[in-house]
Amino acid sequence: MSIDQRIQTVAYRELKKAVLSHGATSGSAVVVDVATGEILAMVNSPSFNPNNRRNTPVHRFRNRAITDTFEPGSTMKPLAVLSALEFGSANLDTVVDTSPGTMRIGGSWVRDPNNYKELDLTGIIQKSSNMGVAKLVLDMPHQHVLGLYNNMGLGEETGLGLAGESSGIFSYRQRWSDFERATFSYGYGLSVTAVQLARAYATMANGGVNRPLSIIKNNEPYPGQRVLAERHALAMLEMMEANIGPGGTATRAQVHGYRVGGKTGTARKAVAGGYGDDYIASFAGVGPVSNPRIVTVVVINEPAGDFYHGGEIAAPVFASIMGASLQLLNVTPDADTGPALISRAGGHNAN
Repeated sequence: MSIDQRIQTVAYRELKKAVLSHGATSGSAVVVDVATGEILAMVNSPSFNPNNRRNTPVHRFRNRAITDTFEPGSTMKPLAVLSALEFGSANLDTVVDTSPGTMRIGGSWVRDPNNYKELDLTGIIQKSSNMGVAKLVLDMPHQHVLGLYNNMGLGEETGLGLAGESSGIFSYRQRWSDFERATFSYGYGLSVTAVQLARAYATMANGGVNRPLSIIKNNEPYPGQRVLAERHALAMLEMMEANIGPGGTATRAQVHGYRVGGKTGTARKAVAGGYGDDYIASFAGVGPVSNPRIVTVVVINEPAGDFYHGGEIAAPVFASIMGASLQLLNVTPDADTGPALISRAGGHNAN
């Protein structure tokens, strides 16, 4: 198998600690080798002792990282920005006016926590601006956005071949309201698994080449398919690096000695007739940005208490797993670990 027992141990320890300390219902974490698509760690909490299953609830047996779907929230914003870059309605110098921080679409509202005014693309990612990604997506045909998300591996199995894997929930219908298109840009209206999210981020980290994931050690990586221009994929890594720097939503994802980048996600859980009061907190990221080696995804389900944002509870778990993994893999530390890009943004958002 491709599982690295050292990384698996670290990932399970850090995830279990976070689930317990935040009173969460459950959690999952996945670590993927960017170059090969191999799964280096896949853990869930609560878990069970496979040597003694007596008196263990059946629900603990399932591999939540491949079976449980969730609305990914703001972890989709990098894909929304990439859609605009690939379509050509935006370029790397584009600035979006997000004033006044709210936008009425039909009978509903799209909101940012603050009025961020003019944001470049880095600022949209760094501030996790709903307004920014919504305006970008509304400026494109919805078929293009759907196509890019699908090309990144959403809405289909990852290639692992494991029993019980979900393909997520991904709508291909032709008619979309403007509000549905807007919310799709920040991760509502679709559902993914932790491994699907890891595959999408591995595609960005791999310079825009999408490769199936594998739980089996491979002598040769599976053939990949180019789905993004390399310059767009590399630019997105730097935008996500700015997100963990000062003023970003994920300062707690910083890893000492390494340049890393990623995106937070905080999404309300759907209930009958709308959304309830429970949350999914997530973080997906890449390290090191200078020469991407691994992708790590952390999902915390239904945290209790006042802390429920991805930047507050999932980002620190990512930092612990990523830092330990890079050291275990003997990845040379970066000389410069500061954010690569400075955005025009201001303010803070714990999204």
